[in-house]
Amino acid sequence: MHTTLAVLADAPAQLLPARSMMAFTLAAHIILVPLGVALPLITLIMHGYGLRRNDPTALLLARRWSAVMAVQFAIGVVTGTVLSFEFGLLWPGMMGRWGDVFGLGFGVEAWGFFLEAVLIAVYLYGWRRLPSRAHFLLAVPLPFAALLGAFGILAANSWMNTPRGFGLDPAGNPVDVDVRKAIFTPMFGPEYWHFVVAMFVTAGYVTAGVYAVGRLRGRRDRYHRLGFTVPFTLAAVFTPVQFFLGDSIARQVFHEQPVKFAAMEIVWRTDTHVPEYLFGRLHPDGTISGGLKIPQLDSILAGFRPDTKVTGLTTVPASDRPTATQATLVHWTFDIMVGIGSLLLLLALWYGALWLWRRRLPASPWFFRGAACAGVASVVAVECGWITTEVGRQPWIVYQNMRVAEAVTATRSTSLWIMFALVVVVYVFVFGSLLLILLKMRSRWRLADGTGGPQPPAETPETDTPYGPRSLGSRP
Repeated sequence: MHTTLAVLADAPAQLLPARSMMAFTLAAHIILVPLGVALPLITLIMHGYGLRRNDPTALLLARRWSAVMAVQFAIGVVTGTVLSFEFGLLWPGMMGRWGDVFGLGFGVEAWGFFLEAVLIAVYLYGWRRLPSRAHFLLAVPLPFAALLGAFGILAANSWMNTPRGFGLDPAGNPVDVDVRKAIFTPMFGPEYWHFVVAMFVTAGYVTAGVYAVGRLRGRRDRYHRLGFTVPFTLAAVFTPVQFFLGDSIARQVFHEQPVKFAAMEIVWRTDTHVPEYLFGRLHPDGTISGGLKIPQLDSILAGFRPDTKVTGLTTVPASDRPTATQATLVHWTFDIMVGIGSLLLLLALWYGALWLWRRRLPASPWFFRGAACAGVASVVAVECGWITTEVGRQPWIVYQNMRVAEAVTATRSTSLWIMFALVVVVYVFVFGSLLLILLKMRSRWRLADGTGGPQPPAETPETDTPYGPRSLGSRP
């Protein structure tokens, strides 16, 4: 207990505002990431379906989703740029010493970001100006550009968790950098695929949830049925895959970051036959209060045997591990993420079983209530996953090589708090603008569909199918 307090007392004053600002901006930005990574693929699937079946409803959905994709991307530019500046402004110690080792990941992310911006612009431009097949083919690289951006940022993050590809000189500075090893670290594969599939699952449920709400409000036309079925099917297919990948990455953490695993499972002392706690609170003296205790399950989950030895937090000094409060937070976010994933799996199985058996959507309003909640729940799961990843690594910003306190800026804490307040104001304005734009787009589309009154003359292009007559009278 006294050791933990001493560690906290030694932290520089600017550490708390720097951490708070980074946590806030990352938590806000990650809300947009699933649509940025996965909506291009969902849109392209709907677009291809519309072309193959000559289905104007599918093409209309694809065109509208592409507009949402562009707006979301524009907002992501703002939040992503803020994060990029924060790495250099808040953590100069890390970037100054280690930037040459893992900085390539940020470069790859920037190239992916630039390529995605160009492709989105071409895709939007092409709806009324390109032949249908050429337009679709030009959009095919768009999902890959989105995955390239995710590749870069996950390469950087996985390196921070399992740093490789360098040696150290007598002064502790990195030398002999091997870029290939720095990118493809032991955590990169599990972390990348777990993240990408999480984005597909989340974006699918978020998109389908919009149309699930419409169905609950009595809109049961083909537009809402198709808008629900395509993204929900994608999410339902990937949900069991994500369950397998989640188990795989947890086992990789067990081998590569045993102290983080101990925090995730609130294991105090190294032992075998370790019980699993569902929730519960870890105290500084190692005792656990509350929660549901399941004997031996943690050892079984870690190594498939009850006699599997699980490393405890006390194997390292207090200054080298998360505090009891941080470990409890990591444990709760991990359990919430797994719990949400389990509920989503049940929802996906409900959908899949009925579809395979009777080839129809579930009729129960409880299913659609669950589908409407699934989008929000999956975003919460993504937030919990990032909290588990980042807080579980504490006190290291580069695992076992640099502490967070060593990397933080020397800027006065008062200035950082002022900067944090300004960031909050900007983000409230940005996300408020996003909400207003989306609501205005929804109102305009409802007018175009004839559900909200007469259509204004300015909206006449929306009355056509996406590949309908143009002003010059030509067709693709």
